[in-house]
Amino acid sequence: MVMLLTAVMIGGVLVTFALIVIRLSDRTPTLPDQVELPDGAKAQAVTIGSNWYAVVTDDNRILIFDKTTGRMRQEITIE
Repeated sequence: MVMLLTAVMIGGVLVTFALIVIRLSDRTPTLPDQVELPDGAKAQAVTIGSNWYAVVTDDNRILIFDKTTGRMRQEITIE
């Protein structure tokens, strides 16, 4: 019984260690220093994709920008 408990505890420590290593190895996504929003728009949220980022504005729009060039790709109005 003691051997089983020891094995389970060692396994738990190894799994915890592996999860910490995996989590810390993820790179933090990068955004440009400045994002030019249309006049009067204020950012409320940002999400990042592989080659784009999107800004949700306070006037119910989603603005999708190209990550490389910084140009706006698409504008979606939320109803």
